[in-house]
Amino acid sequence: MPEPAAGSASDGAVRPPVTRSAVLAPRQTLPPLDLARRPWPGREITAGGVTLHVRETPGAAGARAVYVHGLSGSATNWTDLAGLLAPRAHGVAVDLPGFGLSRPLEPRRWTPAANADALAAFLRGAGDGPVHLLGNSLGGAVALLLAARHPDLVRTLTLISPAVPDLRPDPRRMSDPRIVLALVPGLGRRARRALARVGPRERAEQVVALCFGDPSVAPEHRLVEATEEIVARGRLEWAGEAFTGATFGMIAGWFRPGAASLWSALRAVTAPTLVVWGDRDRLVAPRHAARTVRSLRDGRLLMLPGVGHVAQIEAPEAVACAVAGMWDAVEAGHGSRDGKMDAVTRVDNVES
Repeated sequence: MPEPAAGSASDGAVRPPVTRSAVLAPRQTLPPLDLARRPWPGREITAGGVTLHVRETPGAAGARAVYVHGLSGSATNWTDLAGLLAPRAHGVAVDLPGFGLSRPLEPRRWTPAANADALAAFLRGAGDGPVHLLGNSLGGAVALLLAARHPDLVRTLTLISPAVPDLRPDPRRMSDPRIVLALVPGLGRRARRALARVGPRERAEQVVALCFGDPSVAPEHRLVEATEEIVARGRLEWAGEAFTGATFGMIAGWFRPGAASLWSALRAVTAPTLVVWGDRDRLVAPRHAARTVRSLRDGRLLMLPGVGHVAQIEAPEAVACAVAGMWDAVEAGHGSRDGKMDAVTRVDNVES
C-alpha cells in the first residue's frame, strides 16, 4: 500500500503543512532593556556606489546585523532591539534611500526591488560577508527580496510583519484617512491643507495608535523622538515624494503575478528565516503569518498576542529572544531545521 502523500492524512484528507515555531533564547542571555536609551549615533557611509545614513550599535566582533525599517520609519526604529542583540552582533540600522536622513537614489526609484538592489550593492561594497538581515513592514519586503536575489549576502533573515500582498481594503491601515484623499490627483488639495494643520506631536500619536497593539505602552521619550523626527523630515524636499512613491511602489508590487511576486520571492529564500507577527497588526493582517512561513524553505513563526505592526518597538525583549534563538542555533551549526515543532510559539511573557 503506498505511503500517503506529503500534506495528506491516512484517511485521504489534505492537511496543511506544519507551521514550525520559533526557538527562544533564555532571557538572561540578553542584556537589560534600557528604555531611556537615545538613538544610536548616525553617519553617512558610501559603499558599492550607494550612500546611506546608518546608525551603528557597537557589538560583538565577527557578526553583523543589518536592520531595515518600514514605510515612514527610519533607523531609529531599531534602537531597543539592536541594543538587546549587541552581545551577539554589531548592528547597522540603515535609513532606506529617501527616508530618515538618507538621500534618494538617482534616478529616483522607490520600489521595494530598487531598494533591495541598492542595499545589496551597499552590503557587497562594504565587504562584511553574510549578515543577519532584519526587516519590518516595507523593510521586510526589501529584506525578503534581497535574500531571494542575493543569497550569498544573508546569513539569517528576520521578517517582522513583512508587507506581503494584502488586497482587502481596510481604512484602518492609515493613521489619518485623509492621507488617501491627499494622494488623489485633482481632489486632494483640501485634504492636504487639513493634513498640514495636524501638528507633529499629534501625527506621532496617530502613528503609535495605528502601529501599536497597545498604544499605552509607548514610552513618552519615544513619542518625543518620533515628534522630533517628523519635524526634521518635514524640512527635506523629497520627503513627500518618498512616501508617495514608496507607497505606490509597494502596493503595485502586490499585483505582480508569478515569478515577480513577493510570494515567489519567499519560496526562493534559502537562509534560515524567522517570521514575527503581532496578532493586533492593523496594517498587514496576521492571517498572512502562517502562509508566509509555509512559503519559506526554512521558516519559523513567532506570534505575539496583543502586539501590533512594529513588534521590535512594542515588544523588543520577546523579539530579541526569538532572533537570538535562531542565531544561536545557526552559529552552533544546527540550523533551524533541527527539532521540528508542531505549534506556533505564542509569547505572553518572556521570563528569564
